[in-house]
Amino acid sequence: MSVPNDAENTQEKEYNPYEHRQVKKPNSDVRSLANLLKASLGSGILAMPLAFSNAGWGFGIVGTIIVAFICGHCVHIFVKVSRGCCKVLRKPLLNYAETCEAAFSIGDKRIKPFAKFARIFAEVAQLLTYLGVCCIFTVLIADSIKQLFDRYVPTIILPVEYYCLIILIPLCLMCQIRYLKWLAPFSLVANVLLVATFAICIYYIFKDEISVADRKVVGPAARLPAFLSTVIFAMEGIGVVMPVENAMKKPQHFLGCPGVLVIAMTFIMVLYSILGLFGYLRYGDELRGSITLNLPIDDWPAIFAKIFIALSIFLTYPLHFFVVVGVLTRFIEPHIRKEYRNMTQIFGRTAVVLFCGGIGVALPMLEHITNLVGALFYSTLGLIIPGVVETIFRWEDLGKYNWILWKNVLIVVFGVFCAISGCTVTVLDIIEKLRKTTE
Repeated sequence: MSVPNDAENTQEKEYNPYEHRQVKKPNSDVRSLANLLKASLGSGILAMPLAFSNAGWGFGIVGTIIVAFICGHCVHIFVKVSRGCCKVLRKPLLNYAETCEAAFSIGDKRIKPFAKFARIFAEVAQLLTYLGVCCIFTVLIADSIKQLFDRYVPTIILPVEYYCLIILIPLCLMCQIRYLKWLAPFSLVANVLLVATFAICIYYIFKDEISVADRKVVGPAARLPAFLSTVIFAMEGIGVVMPVENAMKKPQHFLGCPGVLVIAMTFIMVLYSILGLFGYLRYGDELRGSITLNLPIDDWPAIFAKIFIALSIFLTYPLHFFVVVGVLTRFIEPHIRKEYRNMTQIFGRTAVVLFCGGIGVALPMLEHITNLVGALFYSTLGLIIPGVVETIFRWEDLGKYNWILWKNVLIVVFGVFCAISGCTVTVLDIIEKLRKTTE
């Protein structure tokens, strides 16, 4: 960091970003914890049993704990960097992309010219990540609807691609909502439905005796990248961390032990491990991209679970869509005349929904898209970028023996490994599946 330590300490005393934040309706620690959990406990939790089927139940437990620790640590260091940038730049708060730009502008003078590029890269990473999430949601909704129609309306058997196209109409209408406060009731209903779905899944998992005799402890090495991709996708929620921390009444309670972050990540780690472990022990290698797709189709609780998850994801879709629209608006709106901006919003939102639907039609493979998004996008957003940003921000003070540098090198290498290996395995899986389909 280009600012000497003593100067930095002086600035910290002179400027406290918390005192200058003007949040109209700040959230309490409990509400902030609830928001963080709500952001992380999405459809990804239903993919955890599939992750354990790739890794084996023994490696799955250990791997989930390790990934949770790494993801939590990356969130921790990114928030600390954001706070440090706020103090140096004398700004009350910064979002994800602004933090990346600020860290580069404050760091070594040789990298200052790359500050704007860092912000653009971070925004593009967010854009691609949440575009991928919207693609996953489209396929998950379509898969759930297809199962129900195939069973109860046997006269109409359609490929999943047709259902992807059909649901685009209501999704386009939902995504025309432009204010988050209007989506709050939908979000509440979605959370209730997700909890109900989770409870039904637990009911079926423990309905009969569970045996570990024929379940592998450690899966084949070739499938471990797929495990890492799924777990990172399910657990990573760094895209919403800065909005949650910036809206807290007491943001100093976000970090620390026990802070909001530690409590949230511990709860998520335990919940994901339980569902992943016992879901795999129940259904074994027959697991699909969402455990709800493995539930029996003739039992009413299972039928409700499939309906609930489809509705929950449908109602959650616009929230993730907001990230996509926000990034695109920042890039495009300055070049659009004011009288055309409303029409641009309508057509732009529709075009993005249709694009995500097109990906779903082209690749209606839920587990493979999940792995691809987790491997490439969430590894970049949640692992690689935080490691790089902290190293640059603390370049003048990397700790004894430069341990911060070496620690972040390991994080970045791990992120790159997850991205490359996960994408490689997923692409090979897609090719193999397409080959079998055409035979």
